[in-house]
Amino acid sequence: MIESIDRALAILQLFLKEERPLSVTQISKMMGLYKSTVSRTMETMEARGFISRDKDTGLYWPGLQIYSLGMLFRENGSIQKVAYPYAKALASKFGEGVHMTTFSVNESAYPQHVILEKIKSSASVDVAPPIGSVRPSHCAASGKCLLAFDEAYRKRYEGCDLKRFTEYTVIDWDTLNEELALIRKNGYAVEREEVEIGMACIAAPIFSHQRVVAAISLSAPLSRLTEELLPEIIKSVQKTAKEISQAL
Repeated sequence: MIESIDRALAILQLFLKEERPLSVTQISKMMGLYKSTVSRTMETMEARGFISRDKDTGLYWPGLQIYSLGMLFRENGSIQKVAYPYAKALASKFGEGVHMTTFSVNESAYPQHVILEKIKSSASVDVAPPIGSVRPSHCAASGKCLLAFDEAYRKRYEGCDLKRFTEYTVIDWDTLNEELALIRKNGYAVEREEVEIGMACIAAPIFSHQRVVAAISLSAPLSRLTEELLPEIIKSVQKTAKEISQAL
């Protein structure tokens, strides 16, 4: 392993975890590195366009090269490329936001997933997290699908402290495991106000070669996900997940 490259990549992953601009001092403290070491690393990455620096605040943030690489992956990644037209059709049918997520490779204290693709809602202002952002799995419908259908992923975190986001967030593993068993039985997950008050989400797993590789979800204000409409949305989300799985 080349130490300098590993250090630079670890700093980039830190931005994924923190989701905010950082200073040399903050990075130094978080990673246990000398400020001079961090400063040299940031200067090198800035020169290559992988990091940008705000001249007024001195804070760093991923640069345009990271964005370009992300767009390259988005355009050529097999899952996104195959799934996009199906996700677009699902979003158009209901006028709600649709997301595709997969496992996060970041080290974290609790299970997380990353957003691979999103189709904005046509019914409201888009407040959904951006592509590439990392979200908690234990309280999101798509994340629960990943936990439910991948035993190794679930066992990796089982028993860890789960973060509470609202009064409805499930933070007890016994309760969560009961819910995950029901998700495996039904083939879909429904989440209501566990991440954000007033919002709900329906998700279903996407498989490739009989292994769960992602999940697709539809999110909307709870007021629009009525009990009358819910069965149709569940059926459509499951159908979309199945179509993507068959196409992979």
